Amino acid sequence: MSKIYFQGTYGAYSHLASISIDPKAEILPCKTFDECFLKASSEEDSKIVIPESNRITGNIGIEYLIFKYRLNIYSEYFQRIEHNLIGQPGSKIEDIKDVYSHAQALSQCSKFIKKNNLNEHVRADTAGSAKMISENKKKHEAAIASLLSAKTYGLEIIQKNIENEKGNLTRFLVMGKNIIQPEYSKKKYITSFLFKLKSKPAALYQSLGGFAINGVNLTKLQSYPEKNSFDSFFFLCDLDGHIEDKKVQKSLEELGLHCEDFHVLGVFEADPVREEK
Repeated sequence: MSKIYFQGTYGAYSHLASISIDPKAEILPCKTFDECFLKASSEEDSKIVIPESNRITGNIGIEYLIFKYRLNIYSEYFQRIEHNLIGQPGSKIEDIKDVYSHAQALSQCSKFIKKNNLNEHVRADTAGSAKMISENKKKHEAAIASLLSAKTYGLEIIQKNIENEKGNLTRFLVMGKNIIQPEYSKKKYITSFLFKLKSKPAALYQSLGGFAINGVNLTKLQSYPEKNSFDSFFFLCDLDGHIEDKKVQKSLEELGLHCEDFHVLGVFEADPVREEK
């Protein structure tokens, strides 16, 4: 049986995504993102499911780990994020005074929290908050978490879908140690890579010219400072297309001339959800 590691506690959105990606896998929690990456680096056939960015709140902040471990990206998966107020069996909305969750979840449900005059408490994750209130057994406490969290910890849904904006999505990456690449066909692909430029004026501008000339669309380009540095940056990039496409190859060859570090992270099919957005 294949293994999937995720960061957080059972019932977390990462757990929910892992079940959707491979319901037959053995799904195991890790305390930190670093632990997830370490597991996948040392175990040949295990995978990790990692949240990379959220449609509303932006980056999750795992880029430095992608840069450090350089695991292969096998696929992307967009998980719908539907927040729920969950509490003790029998609790009603008027009983609730204190609400616990991850900072992003609290922020994404700010209108509901304000409207119901709830005291918010930031915790490390959504499912961990659900677990905590299930153990405390206090009627005035609730958590903002997934339906899976309520089921996992024997809690009740007080109110469903309390997020400010409907249709929120988190993009998850499925990663591992082995290099696997799909054969080039007529499907839609994403090629993901990282690079660090040689130190010279206008390096970024010059390095990206090949993409424009060859008509290759960049869907993501983000810069991150290297560890202990404010003047040395690496870039994470996604482009539309397969690495075996001649246009993509020419663009990457052009980019390579300007780089002192270049690494392909993965080639994978684009999630169909991209078309809906």
